[in-house]
Amino acid sequence: MAESQDGHALVRAFPPVGPLMWEAYEDLRHVEQSNDLALTHHLGSVDDLPRPWLPATCASVDLREEVWEWLDAVVDWLNTEFVWLGEDEIPACWPLHPHLVHELGVIADQRRRATLTLTSDLLEEWHRYCLPAFFDRLRTRTRGSCETGHTGPPAAARTTRYRSASEHARRAGWYRADLLAATKRTGRQPSVPRLVVSDGLVIDPRTGEIS
Repeated sequence: MAESQDGHALVRAFPPVGPLMWEAYEDLRHVEQSNDLALTHHLGSVDDLPRPWLPATCASVDLREEVWEWLDAVVDWLNTEFVWLGEDEIPACWPLHPHLVHELGVIADQRRRATLTLTSDLLEEWHRYCLPAFFDRLRTRTRGSCETGHTGPPAAARTTRYRSASEHARRAGWYRADLLAATKRTGRQPSVPRLVVSDGLVIDPRTGEIS
């Protein structure tokens, strides 16, 4: 590999996945390519297979740890290899930004897939579309809010209000009104809604009553 005058490599290779991630990807590949589900029955339900680009699907603690370590290495690689202006840098507190976690998993997986192909087509698409779009969303959503340290989401108060029992009950009332209107149009009775729990309170979606 070529080196700069100070002895450092001019470019860094994309971080490889660990053994547990590789195994997870192999399981998914086998299911995707198999024409006989009986051959992959030993893997269990397809819906339960971990998708490394979605950390929330990785129930195994060891696999989940490996995913976090890989994403951490990918972020360092992106900030080194593709960021020149500070406004594009992924903040060090990215694990505390769910929107970044969700996107980074996909960005990293797309880059991994492009690395495995025998042509540069997927890599060109990643450079042209995937990465620039990600940086655009990064600037729009963070707006430099964590340059000097992590700050909480400005919309936290609205999120708390949305999850409150009173707001849940109010929305349940709107849903009920819509169901009644649909009943009048179609003549079909809506199914009986189930009781829901919000913030520890039981709510009847039919009436919005809190018990």
